[in-house]
Amino acid sequence: MSIIKKVSAALFLIWGLFVFITAMILVLPFILLSSVIFQGKRRQDIAFFFLKIWGWIFSILCFYPVRVKNRKIINPDKAYIYVSNHNSYLDAIAVVIAIPGSFKPLGKIEMAKMPIFGLIYRRVVVMIDRKSKESRAKSLEDLKYYLSKGRSILIFPEGTMNNSSYPLAEFYDGAFKLAIETQTPIAPMIILNARDLLPRISPLSAKPGLIKCVFDTPVEVSGLGSEDVDSLKAKVYNRMESLIQKHSG
Repeated sequence: MSIIKKVSAALFLIWGLFVFITAMILVLPFILLSSVIFQGKRRQDIAFFFLKIWGWIFSILCFYPVRVKNRKIINPDKAYIYVSNHNSYLDAIAVVIAIPGSFKPLGKIEMAKMPIFGLIYRRVVVMIDRKSKESRAKSLEDLKYYLSKGRSILIFPEGTMNNSSYPLAEFYDGAFKLAIETQTPIAPMIILNARDLLPRISPLSAKPGLIKCVFDTPVEVSGLGSEDVDSLKAKVYNRMESLIQKHSG
C-alpha cells in the first residue's frame, strides 16, 4: 500500500471514529433517560429508535449506505431469533439499521468497557462472558426471558468474527437450542461487503462503500425437539451460505 493510500485510510478511520463517538454522545442522554422513565419493551423500543438514528448518522456521514433486501418478509410485531454472519465491526451498524423494530443482541462482555459506547451497550445488550459457565447460563436465561415477553433477540451463531476464507464459520448450537426450547422461529439474514470495507485484521484497508443485508424466510421450529438441533442448524447454515453465494458480487 502506498504512503498516500495509508494516509488516506488513516484519515478515513479517524473521521469514522469521530463520527461514531459524536453520534453516540448525541443519542446517549436520550437512551439513558428512557432507561429511567420507561420499562420493558417500551424502554427497548425507544432505545432502539435512538440507536437507529446513531446508525443512520454513521452510515451517511461515513459513506456506508446500507441496502436491505427482503425486509418485508419479516413481521416487526413478531418475536424472532435473528441469526447473522459476522465479519466486521460494521455489522453493528448494519443490524441496527436493517432489522425492523427492536431486539436484544447477545454480545461479549468485553465491549462494555469501551468509553461512552459501553454505557449504551450495557443497556441494550445481553452480555456474555464466554469464559464463565455462570455467565453463559445467566445469558441463556435472560434471552429466554425476553423471548417469553415477545421480544426478538439477535445471535451471531459463529460466535465471533469470521476471519477464515470460508463464507461462514462453523455455527454453535446455542441459537438453535434456544429456538427449539422456546418454539421461536429463526430469522436468518446475511451481511455482505462489511469485511471488505472494514477488515478486522487490516483496518488501514478501510474504505467507504455499500453494505448489503438480505433476509431469508423465517424458519419455523414448531414441533421440533432437542434431537433436531443439528438438522435445524445445518438447514439455517445451508440457507445462509446459499444467500451469500447468490448475492455476493
